[in-house]
Amino acid sequence: MDLNVMWFILLGLLLAGYAVLDGFDLGAGILHLIARTDRDRRLFMNAIGPIWDGNEVWLITFGGALFAAFPMAYATIFSGLYVPFMALLFALIFRAVSIEFRSKMASPFWRGAWDMGFFGSSLLASFLFGVAVGNGMIGIPLNERGAFTGTLVGLLSPYALMAGLTVVAMFAMHGAMYLFLKLPKGDMQDRVGNWVWHTWGLFLVLYVLGSMYTLVAIPRATANFERHPWAAAIVILNVLAVANIPRSVFRNKPFQAFVSSGVTIMALVFLFGLALWPNLVTASNDPAHSLTIYNAASSPKTLWIMFIIAATG
Repeated sequence: MDLNVMWFILLGLLLAGYAVLDGFDLGAGILHLIARTDRDRRLFMNAIGPIWDGNEVWLITFGGALFAAFPMAYATIFSGLYVPFMALLFALIFRAVSIEFRSKMASPFWRGAWDMGFFGSSLLASFLFGVAVGNGMIGIPLNERGAFTGTLVGLLSPYALMAGLTVVAMFAMHGAMYLFLKLPKGDMQDRVGNWVWHTWGLFLVLYVLGSMYTLVAIPRATANFERHPWAAAIVILNVLAVANIPRSVFRNKPFQAFVSSGVTIMALVFLFGLALWPNLVTASNDPAHSLTIYNAASSPKTLWIMFIIAATG
């Protein structure tokens, strides 16, 4: 296993860690408005309050690792897709501001406005993450230098939009599992318990439709699974985790349901990475223009130095 592969795996672990840990924060934000009273919304905030900002460190570390190990891919993603990533950054910043400012005044209008901001920014961030995943699967147009040559509208293909909705449903499901686990017993927990079923059902429908769409419309995405039969184990783990969520909820085992939801997300991130391999950015117009873990990588010396720093730090 060479350094390029090791850095690709490290990026996958960082992305999976972020998706699992910040996913329930974003999901709690998406479900925030189902809490009808100020007290219940405060309970939602308190459930994620001690950890939401720490979870975002995973995303910052992912960006830093991508820049250090694969600078060409970093440049293409963050310069060519400047507008959507600025929208994502705005959503994440506004979400943090909403959490911090909500309790500064007791005015119902003030708190209601920040509640809407918390909900809207969580929804937008989740949707944009999904759109990014969808475009990663189908690819984006690149020239021979690896620069993005498409348009903003071109990024909003039906597949990318479906991926966006799927991630929204997945994070909402994960957030519902977390809130069901953390909230005290009572009316609010019962209401969240109902939303566990709603969000799981919506995710299941989009998950099945997205999987069928991928198999039919993006056959190259499954090529690596044919070359690496061991990947079937991840697929099986993913299916079992999805199926275990309603079983755990029905048996009133919220921690087990939350773990199953986390395993579902982690398995999907690994399957996404396997579908991309060895590409980091797939060129939809010409496969020869794709940025891979080899043609977009830093020098071997840089990869070694960064790997030693990461291993010891």
